[in-house]
Amino acid sequence: MTINVLECGALGDGIHNDGPAIQSAIDACNENGGGKVVFPGGRIYRSGTLILRSFVELHLEMGAVLKASDRLEDFNVLGLQDTIPEGIKVPTYNNCDYSGMPTLFFLYALNQEYVSITGFGKIDGNEELFFGTVCPQHIDGSFYPRVPLMFLQHVEHLTLQQVTLTGSAFWTVHMVGCEDVLIQGIRILNDLRMANSDGIDPDHCKNVRILGCHIESADDCIVFKNTAAAEQYGACENIVVSDCTLISTSAAIKFGTESESPFRNITIQNCIISRTNRAISLQLRDKGCIENVTFSNLNIDTRLFSKVHWWGEAEPITITALRRRPDSEVGTIRNITFSNINCTGENGILIYGEDSCNISDILFERIRIRLSKRTDWPKHFHDLRPCPGNTILEDSLRVVYAKNAKRVVFRELSTQVDPDMEEYVKELYKIENCPNIMLQDS
Repeated sequence: MTINVLECGALGDGIHNDGPAIQSAIDACNENGGGKVVFPGGRIYRSGTLILRSFVELHLEMGAVLKASDRLEDFNVLGLQDTIPEGIKVPTYNNCDYSGMPTLFFLYALNQEYVSITGFGKIDGNEELFFGTVCPQHIDGSFYPRVPLMFLQHVEHLTLQQVTLTGSAFWTVHMVGCEDVLIQGIRILNDLRMANSDGIDPDHCKNVRILGCHIESADDCIVFKNTAAAEQYGACENIVVSDCTLISTSAAIKFGTESESPFRNITIQNCIISRTNRAISLQLRDKGCIENVTFSNLNIDTRLFSKVHWWGEAEPITITALRRRPDSEVGTIRNITFSNINCTGENGILIYGEDSCNISDILFERIRIRLSKRTDWPKHFHDLRPCPGNTILEDSLRVVYAKNAKRVVFRELSTQVDPDMEEYVKELYKIENCPNIMLQDS
């Protein structure tokens, strides 16, 4: 079955709320056993919350735009928000604790199967509606958490292909407890100043493939999560990320910081990371663990962004396992491999754990690191946030700074410090409380 949304009453004029007409098309398609809901090209369809159904494919033709409403109340179809949120009192880069469960939605699914969004059209989250404080380096949201572009919970057999996702003011594709996910060939083009507009967030998800995508977003491009609100779905595991190009103002590939369950059996390969404040970041802050993860065949280019607004210090690789609060638990990071990675940028590798050495069995092989000046931002810090005191350490740059880790091996490590970076580098390596560490230059 194929249903044209225009035939269900949608106008596609960019002004009227086409949400009821689109929802009726989705519901009819589902009730008749499944099929395709088509958005013809050359039109802008405005809508509030849309509830996705099993066995239904949303197909946006080239030139079709599905754009979020200008009215906040249109995102409260589920009635979970008693009042429209007031403006935030603290900037989100200082306080962004989040259980992982929003109350307002744009595209939403719960307990569905065989859900697809395809086509060369565009889905626009209408970020301007959510603007708070705006400055040249950063746009904070007017409240937190804001409306994710997609919130998909416990969907089995989920497919996102070809579409362009843009203008998200919060996490763009937040998948919670989803299984058998294929995300292929999509573009995420968000404002690099818009806080918390992550690209893809697999949260307690299993059997996920993210292939051939281009993502530009702030804070992070691809973020593996294990949020507290969704612990019933267990580990985030069995995931492949391959052949992607990534640009971000924080981390391109990130684990955490929400880490209430294990992350395991994850492969990231054949990706290009550029113009990014922190390329790879393993940030364990809760009781879960990160284990059996492989990074290979990556080209990384980092540069510093505004130190006031963004976490990170242009590290190509950061591995930190620190408790979130003085009284909280923190797990372990172990069995991680980095292989054949070229790194150019304004900082080196950071490894930093608890005194117990809860980071272990880390292998780096065929790693090339070149320190090269790209910006005029200060270059003598290590960012450990979030942690008690939200510590930012002041120190000189190193190619490798490792503290409180064990059984860390570097094989064929190649280093280069450009002349314009030499003033920031006192020594290439700083190693503290790291039993059984091995550094082998190439």
